[in-house]
Amino acid sequence: MEPVPYPFAAIVGQERMKLALILNVIDPRISGVLIRGEKGTAKSTAVRALADILPEIPVVAGDAFQRAPDDHWRDGLPADALVVWRKVRVVELPVGATEDRVVGTLDLEYALKHGEKRFEPGLLAQAHRGFLYVDEVNLLDDHLVDILLDAAALGVNTVEREGISFSHPARFTLVGTMNPEEGELRPQLLDRFGLCVRVEGIRDTEERVAIMERRLDYETDPVGFARRWAAETDRLRERIVAALEVHPRVTVERARMLAIARQCQELGVDGHRADIITLKTARALAAWHGRERVEDEDVRQAAELALPHRLRRMPFDAIHEVPQ
Repeated sequence: MEPVPYPFAAIVGQERMKLALILNVIDPRISGVLIRGEKGTAKSTAVRALADILPEIPVVAGDAFQRAPDDHWRDGLPADALVVWRKVRVVELPVGATEDRVVGTLDLEYALKHGEKRFEPGLLAQAHRGFLYVDEVNLLDDHLVDILLDAAALGVNTVEREGISFSHPARFTLVGTMNPEEGELRPQLLDRFGLCVRVEGIRDTEERVAIMERRLDYETDPVGFARRWAAETDRLRERIVAALEVHPRVTVERARMLAIARQCQELGVDGHRADIITLKTARALAAWHGRERVEDEDVRQAAELALPHRLRRMPFDAIHEVPQ
């Protein structure tokens, strides 16, 4: 039996981290979140708990690549295809994973014997239309970083072995956690994270006690603990579903787009990714609050999440917050 995950709703504090994850559920095009902070600040707990509050999506039963009925099917959707609904997945990529484990493998022996390709899917196939989680992402092998960058940019994973090539869709939301004391990320990968959140240990005494009490309760009876938090979990899931319904209707006045562009220019942010991600984040924030129009507060909060890791800084400078 699989272990019962710690409920997302039961995590004490760390509101900005939880919000950044939820915004990526509302709009996966935000392109993920990097969570930076010291050990023991619920980074991994929050990401793994996310799976329990994710919405359901349609998939074709038995398809190893999590494709939707309207996805690209090279030979067309099978006539007997059965569409089922399941939750969006959170797939974890271990730091020590091999390339074949990540991208998948081609069974060359089968191809030679039968004259047709057989592909063994990897983690990128499992993460299609879901979340790909890398703990200690700053320690990931450079070769795997390159693979993630290529897949994230193209939305496709291509495997080539001995003149045989196979491709499948690989659109995923990348979530990374890291302790900055153990080293920084390559700039190319850092820029691929839509949002960046810095977490610290909670300083309020009562909240620290609440963390201890909830952890002991969870370890004593995980099933009972999850049951006691079921109502709060349901409310959170329902709010996410409601935000997903509102999100397509959210509008942004041009004046607020100008404000985003000016702020990015004034902060010396390179390129245009920051402007676009800030805009998408502001729209997701409006939807989260049940509004169909972006307000100034949405833009301000979006900038705090989307810009810190994109500000120009000297080598060895710490990533800092957006000026207020």
